[in-house]
Amino acid sequence: MRLTKLFILMVLTSISIISCKKDDDDDTEVVPVRDRGEQAIEDDEALIAYLQTHFYNEEDFQNPAEGFDYKIKFDSIDEANADKTPLIDSDLLSTKIVTRNEVDYTIYILKIREGVGAHPTFADSTFQNYKGELLNEISFDNTTNPVWFDHPGTLTQANSGLAVVAITEALVEFGGASNFEVNDDNTVKFTDDYGVGAVFLPSGLAYFNNARENIPAYSPLIFSFQLYKVNQADHDQDGIPSYLEDLDNDRIVSNDDSDEDTLPNFIDVDDDGDGTLTRDEIIVNEDGTITFPDTNGNGIPNYLDEDEFENVNAI
Repeated sequence: MRLTKLFILMVLTSISIISCKKDDDDDTEVVPVRDRGEQAIEDDEALIAYLQTHFYNEEDFQNPAEGFDYKIKFDSIDEANADKTPLIDSDLLSTKIVTRNEVDYTIYILKIREGVGAHPTFADSTFQNYKGELLNEISFDNTTNPVWFDHPGTLTQANSGLAVVAITEALVEFGGASNFEVNDDNTVKFTDDYGVGAVFLPSGLAYFNNARENIPAYSPLIFSFQLYKVNQADHDQDGIPSYLEDLDNDRIVSNDDSDEDTLPNFIDVDDDGDGTLTRDEIIVNEDGTITFPDTNGNGIPNYLDEDEFENVNAI
């Protein structure tokens, strides 16, 4: 009898604990995600306020000292430097509209030097140094040596090595260096004509409600950079540059999946799923241009037409 009573008591206690835990869980406050359109307006106001009250080291670029690193430094305008030109009034500052999630965002691009080398597309890869800052002038990231960024134009970018949308849309306005040389210690020195600039961006084109290390949720960000090299990307090596796999022209290649096999075309070696590799359904000419055969004349190139699967390079 005692054992029976003890067992019943244990069961009741367990039920009570579970009920309490459920009640505790029910009391957890769920913070709703902010409206993207409203947040975009708030972020833009914050960015404009920053641009009106800050300047960059303009004199360093006008008369570069020997060994100058061409890094942009921002500071706030106060009584001691009241003669400085606010960023908002700089002739080198421009705006660009970037649409994501049905919201038109404004980014601000400071183009100190465009760079004479090739410009990247929104789906290429770039080699650069960069520094990331919050609007309170706290740096959350700063490279010592250049790093590669991949720009696949994805909707969400949470992996290292992938640039947030606004960085991509800024870097396409710049070029890399015209050349480089390899030093005796195997380090690389780029010619002094690479792109130098910065982008001021709203949280909706960065991490939005997802806080990251040293970056609070809903933080507008600043990235300054020196763009050294550009690589035209063909992520799946099918002969078609990745930017050309953006079939709907929305500057996002991750949502173009012709055969609906969950692999976007830019990482799918058989875009139409007909069993013939994409590279065998196109012709890459000696001058680098690409011919897209349409054998049956239905307006759909062979590499996107599952009813056409001949190897055009074997003919």
